[in-house]
Parts: sequence; C-alpha cells; structure tokens
Amino acid sequence: MSTAKNTKKKKVKVDPIGQVHIRASFNNIIVSVTNTNGEVISWSSAGKMGFKGSKKNTPYAAQLASQDCGKVAFDLGLRKVDVFVKGPGSGRDSAIRNLAAIGLEVMSINDNTPLPHNGCRPPKRRRI
Repeated sequence: MSTAKNTKKKKVKVDPIGQVHIRASFNNIIVSVTNTNGEVISWSSAGKMGFKGSKKNTPYAAQLASQDCGKVAFDLGLRKVDVFVKGPGSGRDSAIRNLAAIGLEVMSINDNTPLPHNGCRPPKRRRI
C-alpha cells in the first residue's frame, strides 16, 4: 500500500514585470525567475544543465542556465525584470547579459552579496 500524495503543481500568476535572482557561488550558479510576490516562475542551474565539477562555475554554464530559465519565463509572458545578484561566482555578468539577449528588458541590477563586518574568522589561505 503506497502512501504517496497526489500533489498538483501550483499555478503561479505571471505578470509582465518580475524579478531574477542569481546565486553565484564558487561551485554552482542558480538562476530563478520570480513574479513580484516572490513566487518562482522558473529556475535553472549549471548542474541542471549537465555540467559537473569545476565546469559548473564557468561563465558559459551560467549563460546556458540563464538562457534556459529566461526562455521559459519569456514564453509565459514575462517582459521586464529586476535582477538581484548574490555571491562571488564567475558567471554573474554573463548570466545578466544573456537575459537581455533573450528579450527580457533588465530594468535594474542589485548586488546583494553578503559582506561580513568582521564576523567569523576566515578559513586559512589555500595553497595551490
């Protein structure tokens, strides 16, 4: 006897104006498109696009992830976006540039990278 629930995918209202959240870490990049209420319309990541290991943090992987995510949102009726970027990853600007190439009008770019005000002690330096 299975106890699996029948969960239906929630329908999200798509306005012509929305937000794009880009989370660019050293290991991966995650792009999610939301409406103005913060409900996710579509998302994609470098790992979802088939990249593995150190190839996930390249600008090309970020470009493909934002292209995949942006196309779905554009087809659903999104036209103008505010971009919120978080993290120190290498694919930040290529992801934004690719969103504009799809046809989404980028209205503003906000950098929400968390900065410590001398909080935790950083890890020791990498020796390569």
